[in-house]
Amino acid sequence: MRDAGWRLDAVSTLQDAEAAIAAREHDLVLLDLGLPDGDGLDLIKRIRQEHPGLPVLIITARGSVDERIMGLDAGADDYLVKPFHHRELLSRCRAMLRRNPYAIQPVLEAGALRYDPATADLTCAGATVPLPPRERSLIEILMREVDRVVPKRRLETALSEYGQEISSNALELAVSRVRKRLLPLESGVQIETVRGIGYLLRTAS
Repeated sequence: MRDAGWRLDAVSTLQDAEAAIAAREHDLVLLDLGLPDGDGLDLIKRIRQEHPGLPVLIITARGSVDERIMGLDAGADDYLVKPFHHRELLSRCRAMLRRNPYAIQPVLEAGALRYDPATADLTCAGATVPLPPRERSLIEILMREVDRVVPKRRLETALSEYGQEISSNALELAVSRVRKRLLPLESGVQIETVRGIGYLLRTAS
């Protein structure tokens, strides 16, 4: 999922899952039912009370009809039985986000760059621009705030995963890599450093 451009908060207990959901906004929850500190169905019921619009996809080895009905009746939006192909998992996630009006996001454009949040595809004048997941997420954030300064701390927080914050050096390295990737392209944009504050994606005047 990271290779497909998703930013993940990966946890292994119900307690950590509740903390992660409370700590930041998410587009989707993938939930296994057999967890060391309880049953995932209990978490689904709490999610429905506190975050009614948050999509939940169960991924589990419990494959009987009765178990699937229990999961869906508890509030899950979809149910995927192990083993499954990773392409089917990604397809189901995309389908759930399309059905969720709160998660629909417009295509971003800056200069000749175009980024589609639904597919994580970045193109320049129609040609695909390959970037690793972290750098793809960075350019997405900068394109959302085109011609405005984005503070370094905000970028570090956005690019971090639950319990694994990235360092300032890692952020600077990601910015450097994106700059090098854009340099030979006629993108009409450039990443500028605002010393002591952050970065901005500047479009050509």
